[in-house]
Amino acid sequence: MRVHLGSDHAGFELKQHLVSWLGANGHEIVDHGAHALVPGDDYPPYCLDAAQATVDDPGSLGIVIGGSGNGEQIAANKVDGVRAALAWSEETARLARLHNDANVVAIGARMHSIDEATQLVGIFVSTPFSGDERHRRRIAMLTAYERTGRADA
Repeated sequence: MRVHLGSDHAGFELKQHLVSWLGANGHEIVDHGAHALVPGDDYPPYCLDAAQATVDDPGSLGIVIGGSGNGEQIAANKVDGVRAALAWSEETARLARLHNDANVVAIGARMHSIDEATQLVGIFVSTPFSGDERHRRRIAMLTAYERTGRADA
């Protein structure tokens, strides 16, 4: 599977680790930066690029990384077609894919050890969407809202 990654300085070390780990586990990696550790750089360009590339590359997944993962998730969700989830436990990583068909995961590098974050990413990329009708229906509602700006129940 192709995986698009984006991170600022706060997640740079974790991103570099994940690039190697994912590659060693058979995934094709597209690194959208940062490509050098630049203290104080801003996460939106990297996260937006990774998120847009994920949408433009059907069947791929995205990973956005920062200090907490919160801003990175918010940035990724600004891209039409992205369903980004903040994974902070094994359960949230699994359910993001299983129930929400999330195509981007946000990870807080300052919230987890490298081993913990790697576990979250591993769960996210290996968990398929369940395809259950109730989850499809809810995702369709969100997609319709993106198009119309209306939240019809």
